[in-house]
Amino acid sequence: MKIELQKITIRELTDGYIDGYQDGGENGIVGYGGKLDIRPPYQREFIYKDKQREAVITTVKQGFPLNVMYWAKREDNDAIPYEIIDGQQRTISICQYVNGDFSHDLFYFNNLTKEEQDKILDYELMIYICSGTDREKLQWFKTINIAGEQLTEQELRNAVYAGSWVTDAKRYFSKTGCAAYRIANRYLLGTCIRQDYLQTAIGWITDTSIEQYMAQHQHDQNANQLWLYFKSVIEWIDSTFVKYRKEMKGVNWGDLYNNYHTEFFDTAKLEKDINRLMSDSDVTNKKGIYQYVFDHKEKNLNIRTFDDNTKRSVYEKQLGVCPICGEYFDISQMEADHIVAWSKGGRTTQDNCQMLCKECNLKKSNK
Repeated sequence: MKIELQKITIRELTDGYIDGYQDGGENGIVGYGGKLDIRPPYQREFIYKDKQREAVITTVKQGFPLNVMYWAKREDNDAIPYEIIDGQQRTISICQYVNGDFSHDLFYFNNLTKEEQDKILDYELMIYICSGTDREKLQWFKTINIAGEQLTEQELRNAVYAGSWVTDAKRYFSKTGCAAYRIANRYLLGTCIRQDYLQTAIGWITDTSIEQYMAQHQHDQNANQLWLYFKSVIEWIDSTFVKYRKEMKGVNWGDLYNNYHTEFFDTAKLEKDINRLMSDSDVTNKKGIYQYVFDHKEKNLNIRTFDDNTKRSVYEKQLGVCPICGEYFDISQMEADHIVAWSKGGRTTQDNCQMLCKECNLKKSNK
């Protein structure tokens, strides 16, 4: 890879600045006289908070050096020959300020004197311009971002598998207020702009790895298959569960849909079971209820265990003797057991506790 250092002023950078995303369009963001793609397909949405954005402008106003930025030279696009590899957040912050999108220290750019404006516009940015293959540029992109605003795993995948599929998938899953957010926000963890929704959707649809799925579809013209599948999952949730609870956020809905969406369920009975389990103080993993009502595996519920005081009290009452085999054991060789199983209505209380030797407890559990 060939890397050359150039000094480019903010005046040059902001020349021809257009943010095609501000009005909800898909025309991208360009600058540097229209020759710089500020947000290539693999780049993330703008994520700087106000303090980070203002810190960039403070640095420029005071004449302090900003960290070096990296551009890539495109060999196949004479119209827009450069794209940002690293420095998108700083670049957009600068362009937005000069464009009048926000104020700094109570002054917009157009409120400054001509001298103050020129000082900002003549500020020199240190830009490394890199030339090489796509693989080399993307590898460099991953490497240099380690020291910046840490990329998520899905943001790195978007970079590696950049193409028509990623561009279309981001339209559904990665924009602020995107379609996925509108229909599924209450069911999903994370945020759209950090690619959490896209990662979740791919994880649901594929029975291999996210990387393999993206590699297979990288050059598809659109992401319709993923979007239609995702909508089906959400529609299934909405029709199967009559009441929304906050514990539904973050459940692995894709796994449940894949395994159970072809079966018939009495939605009223499901709600009754969920209500009972939510009210049960022995169920400590309320989110796991949504898996349990389908597979009935108690491990999903993390049933409350007996505390050490209860174990010691019951052990002393039993005089250290296992009630099943009749042998004496040290307390370290015994385990607490529900006399009446939780699944049969037994509670995690002292009067429903017995101390069994490990062998007897295992035999009872396997029955």
